[in-house]
Amino acid sequence: MPRPIREWPAGGLTIGSVHVNTPVVLAPMAGVTNTAFRMLCREFGDGLFVCEMITSRALVERNPEAMRLIGAGPGERPHSVQLYGIDPPTVAAALTMIREEGLADHVDLNFGCPAPKVTRRGGGSALPWKLDLFTAIVRAAVSHAGEIPVTVKLRMGIDAEHSTFREAARIAVQEGAAAITLHGRTMSEHYSGNAHWDAIAELVQLVPEVPVLGNGDIWSAEDALEMVRRTGCAGVEVGRGCLGRPWLFADLTAAFAAQRAHPGLGAPDFPRHRPGLAEVGRILVRHTELLAEFFDSEEHACRDIRKHIAWYFKGYPIGGESRRRLARVETLEELRDLVGDLDPDAGYPGAAAEGARGRAGTPKRPHLPEGWLDSRLVGLADRDALAGAELGISGG
Repeated sequence: MPRPIREWPAGGLTIGSVHVNTPVVLAPMAGVTNTAFRMLCREFGDGLFVCEMITSRALVERNPEAMRLIGAGPGERPHSVQLYGIDPPTVAAALTMIREEGLADHVDLNFGCPAPKVTRRGGGSALPWKLDLFTAIVRAAVSHAGEIPVTVKLRMGIDAEHSTFREAARIAVQEGAAAITLHGRTMSEHYSGNAHWDAIAELVQLVPEVPVLGNGDIWSAEDALEMVRRTGCAGVEVGRGCLGRPWLFADLTAAFAAQRAHPGLGAPDFPRHRPGLAEVGRILVRHTELLAEFFDSEEHACRDIRKHIAWYFKGYPIGGESRRRLARVETLEELRDLVGDLDPDAGYPGAAAEGARGRAGTPKRPHLPEGWLDSRLVGLADRDALAGAELGISGG
């Protein structure tokens, strides 16, 4: 049965039985929002921090990697998990497992991933086009979740001619979803251009029964406040904006606290975290130490942190040779030595360290199963594609 409509207090965010004081969600990102990064972000601020996407089949089969990914860090409550599935019985089994074993306090269903390896099998942001399958998955999740709130992550649609977010949001609410997150881009837009915040505002009006969270182009705390002001959304989901910048959650926490204390101000003043180069180095080392604990391997941690180097030092004056050496780091001792050689007097570089980061690119042709757009219902021709949609552990 659908959950009853609940009120949520201004300033915080309540999703079913889960409440956080700051209406901010860390978006699940493959290979990034593991336990180590979530714990680091929590050290700076408040919010709901979601683990990277896990497939329902891998979870039900107790794949060792899936079981490791779903694990919570010390004191990580509430613990949020994003689940990806295309088979309603398997999704139901995954939710039953999560509920009975206490694996999460909140489950988000992924219907927003634009990665071709997911959409070409009919998953991610391709799936809401098939209204019957989308309905069955949300119904299976909610009906087996017990008191665990189930939320839904959407994109606007496949492209401008094939919108899906309105019907999908209405169905999700009817089936008992506790909140909806909308990334204001279509699948074909991928991460290019500007997010369509007007679509988020439209969805707020369309499904007033539940909190609507806005996602897309939150690069600063000021952006978050502006999205809430312009769209009326209940909170924001932050993805690429915090890459190499976990201290963004300090700004977000301070910004929403200031807004709560001074509700009449459109842009209240608040303290901003602006680390100098030495502090960024210390944060980088802390991140790597947490990764070593997560992977139970210093070598693996050092390999993994390499992809974060450019994000952490965006705009900072460290020189090409230092960047190259950091990007090839092999041990924690080497990393500490390299960080110790950075200029201790270099301060925050201002605008050079801010703004867009992470993948963007250009619009892409949607990768879909052949004939996928011929009908809004699943047909026999679609089933072969869907059968191979859950072969991985984390979908991207």
